[in-house]
Amino acid sequence: MSTQTATQYCTFWVDDLYFGVNVDEVQEVLLQQPMTPVPRASGAVRGLINLRGQIVTALDLRFRLGLPPRAEVDGEAGGAMNVIVRSRGEVVSLLVDDIGDVIDTGDHGGPGLVPAPSTMPLAVQQVVSGVRQLSDSILLVLDADRAVDEASKPSGENA
Repeated sequence: MSTQTATQYCTFWVDDLYFGVNVDEVQEVLLQQPMTPVPRASGAVRGLINLRGQIVTALDLRFRLGLPPRAEVDGEAGGAMNVIVRSRGEVVSLLVDDIGDVIDTGDHGGPGLVPAPSTMPLAVQQVVSGVRQLSDSILLVLDADRAVDEASKPSGENA
């Protein structure tokens, strides 16, 4: 039995980091949504959104990665977009800065997925399954399960 590596990724930016998540894990991508705060939740939990009657937790990847927060606009994370992913049977919104395209890395050749370099910040290493060299950039392949798991840790552990 051969292991198949994903080649299609939904891409997005968090600060100047270019991420991709396997399209099979993405349910949809949405513009900024109204959020209900969750008292006493981890700092990464920005709130809850109502996705056509389904309550979905919104996790801020900026917080998780130890980056400065987005500017607040009317009490909401200014301009945050939602990448709705499935993680361990649950639907979760990952708040990101900007959405890219769906890309097929099979078109780029190269060595495929390689381990994240040790010089990469630890917070980033903890949420990626590896990196892929593209013709004009490096794609950080996000492991949605690890990003969600890590987001539930207290902020002191996000170094």
